[in-house]
Amino acid sequence: MTFVVTIDGPSGAGKSSVAKALAKTLGIRWLDTGALYRAVAYTLDKRGIARTDGKGTADAMAALSVRIDSEGVFVDGEDVTKAIRTPHVDRIVSAWAALGAVRNGLLSVQRSQARYGSLVAEGRDMGSVVFPDAAVRFFLTASPEARAMRRYKELLERGESLDYEDVLSRMRDRDRADSSRDLAPLTEPEGAIRVDTSSMGQQEVVDELVRIVRSETAGCSS
Repeated sequence: MTFVVTIDGPSGAGKSSVAKALAKTLGIRWLDTGALYRAVAYTLDKRGIARTDGKGTADAMAALSVRIDSEGVFVDGEDVTKAIRTPHVDRIVSAWAALGAVRNGLLSVQRSQARYGSLVAEGRDMGSVVFPDAAVRFFLTASPEARAMRRYKELLERGESLDYEDVLSRMRDRDRADSSRDLAPLTEPEGAIRVDTSSMGQQEVVDELVRIVRSETAGCSS
């Protein structure tokens, strides 16, 4: 029997790095849903499609081929792995992800991944919308300051020069946008296991999640 583990939470809570490490430790696949939305936002923005153009967005989504695997993220055959990790995409992804045409277009892509074996899926509505019947559902959170500092360090490592206060301001703006949008707002799934990572190192978080998952899925195969 296969199983799905979901990890939801706000931007900068460490979802992606934790999900990736958790999947590796458990010997199952990692579904980086955030990268899928970033890829769509990057592509539609690059093509000049207006977010207010509902038909144009829906038509573009219907024709778009999005693939994510161990080698990276690809849109219509183009490797966009690095292009989607920029401050510009940070600013626009939430608005694109709030559109019904985008979410509906990617929903089947995400759900279909469970056909190929157990997986860890992270995002903002994995446990509430995409995989509501997942074996284990987590909600990772952290203070805005802790999340902004993590993001700030990531940007510095990439050689990008930004002020920490600016990163914190953008983080708070992103939180408000994600939590207040009409479609699929960021919420804590009912019954999810809440983990505050503010004062925890990544390995501490991974170890705790591994312990819980193994306890909850004993007897399941990957």
